[in-house]
Amino acid sequence: MDRPINWKESLSRQDLRQLLTERYACFVLITCGEPTQQGKIEVEMSYDGDASLAAYLIETAQSYIEDSTGV
Repeated sequence: MDRPINWKESLSRQDLRQLLTERYACFVLITCGEPTQQGKIEVEMSYDGDASLAAYLIETAQSYIEDSTGV
């Protein structure tokens, strides 16, 4: 690990993917832009690493969000 990740630093999506790929065995990156006037939101998702592990990360994150928000 070269340097700690400064999450406040402005990084492009590509730079962030490269940084995560260098540091982690698997990650899932989900981002969205601001809603349009029509209420549509552009969502992008990518992952790197084992597909089964990425699916596990998503399922675990969903459970965490549901548990913490009561949804």
